[in-house]
Amino acid sequence: MTFALTGARIFDGDHMLEGRAVVVENGRIVAVPFEKDLPAGIDLRETKGLLAPGFIDVQVNGGGGVLFNDERNVEGLRRIATAHRSFGTVGLLPTFITDTREKMAEAVAAMRQALSARIPGILGIHVEGPFINPERKGVHNPAYMRPMEDEDVAILTSLSEGRTLVTLAPEKNSLEAVTRLANAGVLICAGHTAGRYDEIMEAFRHGLRGFTHLFNAMPPLAGRDPGPVGAALDSRDTWCGLIVDGHHVDDASLRVAIAAKGTDRMMLVTDAMSVTGTDLDSFDLHGRTIYRRDGKLTTADGTLAGSDLDMASAVRNAVHRLGLPLRDALRMASLAPSAFLRLDRELGRIAPGYRASLVLLDDALEVQQTWIDGE
Repeated sequence: MTFALTGARIFDGDHMLEGRAVVVENGRIVAVPFEKDLPAGIDLRETKGLLAPGFIDVQVNGGGGVLFNDERNVEGLRRIATAHRSFGTVGLLPTFITDTREKMAEAVAAMRQALSARIPGILGIHVEGPFINPERKGVHNPAYMRPMEDEDVAILTSLSEGRTLVTLAPEKNSLEAVTRLANAGVLICAGHTAGRYDEIMEAFRHGLRGFTHLFNAMPPLAGRDPGPVGAALDSRDTWCGLIVDGHHVDDASLRVAIAAKGTDRMMLVTDAMSVTGTDLDSFDLHGRTIYRRDGKLTTADGTLAGSDLDMASAVRNAVHRLGLPLRDALRMASLAPSAFLRLDRELGRIAPGYRASLVLLDDALEVQQTWIDGE
């Protein structure tokens, strides 16, 4: 089936285009011609607003009332992806946080089934913990935290398709384990870490690719102790996830980090929990009640527990709170994460050969429509 989306401005990943159309055939973009050059008889679908590459979120704990840790099955994954699709997310990594090895294996098995079933929007799995530092546990349960062992490596390298991302604390795991994961194609991020600058940089030389929710669950940058934040900003070839919600990190700190590293390797992430896409005001996490209040999620004692954020809101916050150009905010929500996932020849641009995974935004940057592979 071939059709053309017309009438909207187009952000192609680099430039704003006027008077162009996006021609889609069998789920792929085949051309971005001037509207006046469209062939007669083509199926025209009028749009209005801004057409941009769809958003990609590498850290999604849940949505639509589902927490991945609790519903480790295909239907749960489908509901999470569907909830985030309404906010412009066309690709995501459902995120399984610190738990038992048995449940981690079940989560990976569920992802294998979801990828085989081609659930729209599912790109792979993010396993955040249990190989992290209890000193920087956040809301994760320290009872399950431990160094990585051979059986864990076998589980984490078992997906034959899609992407696998693992967040770990380099100082709590062997460099051999990091190398084995990287050599198997697993993406590795430092997170929930108290590692020294030199420990983080050594892990980078063994395959570390990025940093999970920069600034959160790690010590702050200090003059004589740069730590993980310093390593993240000093390493030009790593990516960083940023939670831009006004609660996790001060806006000024985010602006400083972006000024230091640039936007090309900064990724907007949501760290969203099950309440995204619902009107729920609380949920359960490992036996603790998490409350949704004033745009944030916390335990009773005020500990942040993921975020009450979606990708469209993250883009708006990047523009309105941080003062970024819209172009940069959109790239941080699409092209940067697609490059991190090694999918930037498939996603993150509106160009011939790319998947027709798109979002239509109005002038207020609210989502009007979302396409995944042309649907």
